[in-house]
Amino acid sequence: MTSTETRVVLPGTPASAGAAVGPVVRVPEPLGEPPAGPSVPEDRRETEAARIAPAGAAVSTRMMDTAGTPGLAKEVSDVLYATAMMAEDPALLESAAELVRDHGTPAPRAVHESAARFVAALQAAGGYLAERAGDVADIRDRIVAELLGVPAPGVPALDRPSVLVARDLAPADTATLDPTKALALVTVEGGPTSHTAILARSLGVPAVVGCPGAETLAEGVLVRVDGVAGEVVEVPAGTAVGADTAAAGPSVVEGPVTTRDGRRIAIVANIADAKDARRAAEVGAEGVGLLRTELTFLSAATEPTEADQRAGYAATMAPLRGTPVTVRTLDAGADKPVPFLAVAPEVNPALGVRGQRLFDEAAGDAAERSSTIGSADRAGVLDRQLAAVVGGAADAGVELKVMAPMISTADEAARFVARARAAGAEQVGVMIEVPAAVLNAPELLAEVDFVSVGTNDLTQYVFAADRQSGPLAGFNDPWQPAVLRLLDQLCRAAAITGTPVGVCGEAAADPALAVVLVGLGVTSLSAAASALPAVAARVASVDVATAQRAARAAVSSRDVASARAAVRDLLG
Repeated sequence: MTSTETRVVLPGTPASAGAAVGPVVRVPEPLGEPPAGPSVPEDRRETEAARIAPAGAAVSTRMMDTAGTPGLAKEVSDVLYATAMMAEDPALLESAAELVRDHGTPAPRAVHESAARFVAALQAAGGYLAERAGDVADIRDRIVAELLGVPAPGVPALDRPSVLVARDLAPADTATLDPTKALALVTVEGGPTSHTAILARSLGVPAVVGCPGAETLAEGVLVRVDGVAGEVVEVPAGTAVGADTAAAGPSVVEGPVTTRDGRRIAIVANIADAKDARRAAEVGAEGVGLLRTELTFLSAATEPTEADQRAGYAATMAPLRGTPVTVRTLDAGADKPVPFLAVAPEVNPALGVRGQRLFDEAAGDAAERSSTIGSADRAGVLDRQLAAVVGGAADAGVELKVMAPMISTADEAARFVARARAAGAEQVGVMIEVPAAVLNAPELLAEVDFVSVGTNDLTQYVFAADRQSGPLAGFNDPWQPAVLRLLDQLCRAAAITGTPVGVCGEAAADPALAVVLVGLGVTSLSAAASALPAVAARVASVDVATAQRAARAAVSSRDVASARAAVRDLLG
């Protein structure tokens, strides 16, 4: 591209901060539908059907090998192991084999049709189950490729630093990327809270998602990906390839963090395992604002013992000795299946019996019907977790805070606080993820020591828009004025009760939006460790009056674009 040519700028949604320049490497589109015919002769059907199980086993073995890669984060390994198990799911493989035997359907087509039923059922279920539909589709394509003898779909091997451009990326593909080769990610679909965006932030790789037009970028063309502005720009040949260090910003948190006029803002990390905790400590995080505990439970056939849980929590928290660590209790339910809880399917799992609702004995018949396990036994699961968390925190030498997910009313909050205090927890709070919790704030805040806003769930519930839906990504932008107005209402109520308000959703990873949150009255910001240095530096660069002006500008804006623009103009 010469200086006289038109500069191609593709706007998208900022997903992971930083910027990088590199040649485009296009990720192949998923395999199309395999041929429906010709029909397999009856005398060859058994042989054709017998090809399916070995193909699934081969795919599973390769994914298991990847899951066992040394140094891979536990949460990533768990995703890969769970996906590998899908490749040998007897229900899927036998259903496909029956299509071959009964109808003469060729094996690749039979796998495609059988998987399509599973995908449709998961998508109809919504919530966490709908997120798994993409994993099943990915496994389907890998087994079909194995049967056809063609390369499997997924990210191609990178022989040089490049910018990956895809319609979308499977979580397993994103999680195993080498940041020294994958300089940046661009996807046509997805939103700022998609798995691709969250994992890109965890890897520290700039990313732009929801970028229509990215599919037109030619293989090898040089582009600059700006994960802050949300732009992909073609640049002239000869432009230096690599990370834009000027855009990368600081690499550590220079704490304790205060605004220019001295207001203290806690900059803390979202973690799931000890590797995350070590990374948080390395960048100077002042503690943990969200320790997710459900990952261990999601793959457990039986309830982990209290002793095992305690040891696991202690190991996870140990790298952050002496700092405050906020633990979220098990966020389980119909939208996040936990095998040993035997949770029954629901028509709309995202709005069903999940989180604290499953363990609240006062929730009534709905919770009782949601599981084959009685209410007392389910309550015991929570009590044992709370005891393990308290013990693990003591072993690790951290300042423990605990909070419950999916709280809507003051009564729910009060019951959880009583349970947590009985287990020995001294600082007890709740998540604000449901609009009703904000509307009930005056009463709810009086029951707790702190609250933490999960902006990802709060946004999708405000707009009734699944945050994993590509077509609805625009609704699930944390800059939405409607969501900021709810946070404004919450912070005003918290100022009256003196209750600290934290944000642990992906909104806290955006430096400019972090200033808005401080202006609204938020007292702690929690995000992936890689995002914290830039957030801390931005917060420290403004005084409270400036942050409040930014908050008023964003809250009074008409839409996402005008909110971003107004704050950008104000902050410079």
